[in-house]
Amino acid sequence: MTPAIDLVGTIVERGGQRVVHGVDFTVERGSWFGLIGANGSGKTSLLRALAGRLPFAAGSCRVDGEDLADDRTGRALRFGFAPPADTLPDALRGRDILRLVGGGIDAARLHLGALHDALALDPLLDRWIGDCSAGMRQRIAIAAAFASGHPRVILDEPFNWLDPVAVFDLRETLRRMVDGGLTLVTALHDLGTLASVCDAGLMLADGRVALTLDREMLRTAAGNPQAFERQTIDRLRRGPPAPGEPRRPGM
Repeated sequence: MTPAIDLVGTIVERGGQRVVHGVDFTVERGSWFGLIGANGSGKTSLLRALAGRLPFAAGSCRVDGEDLADDRTGRALRFGFAPPADTLPDALRGRDILRLVGGGIDAARLHLGALHDALALDPLLDRWIGDCSAGMRQRIAIAAAFASGHPRVILDEPFNWLDPVAVFDLRETLRRMVDGGLTLVTALHDLGTLASVCDAGLMLADGRVALTLDREMLRTAAGNPQAFERQTIDRLRRGPPAPGEPRRPGM
């Protein structure tokens, strides 16, 4: 089966500096793919390029088999993408954001499905963005990524600023949506979430692949999260592997 996403040799530059160096990864349809790495490792730049918000400087980016590396608009139309929560316009309400993205509040509710309740959106629909806390803004931004009903969604650190109940509800609902056919790519800091809910993943260090994690590895990690955390933190401290060094944990 053709993968939902297939990146080969992708390079991203920002401000004239190369921030992502020849990254490869594949995301299967109906799976949850997690990116982890230290701050400044290139996660956000890579996701923004995949979502069409930044250009790729080189490499191929196939979405459902079609190479869109040179087509930012095409990539933007293929993915639901959460805007940075702090950039939401203060002068709009929650419902205005969902209406703009979803084409109408009723359509947005339909596309959100169970996520509407998991994000506790009802109290936020008539609240001005400027009056929202960081956590409220984050919930609206995540809802915006799903409001148009895309089958592929990209979220950058979706659990930031959320309280423990919201994190639990969101994580459980996203996992059910993936099991129902959603293809989800998320940047994460939480190794426990990566091990417990993701189907595959990648660790970035200094814009390069430091570790690749397949389904079997993550199942093993979920069974022994302490060992997984030690291995991944050790690799993060070491940075990207030297040429020829394996990119698999425990090796």
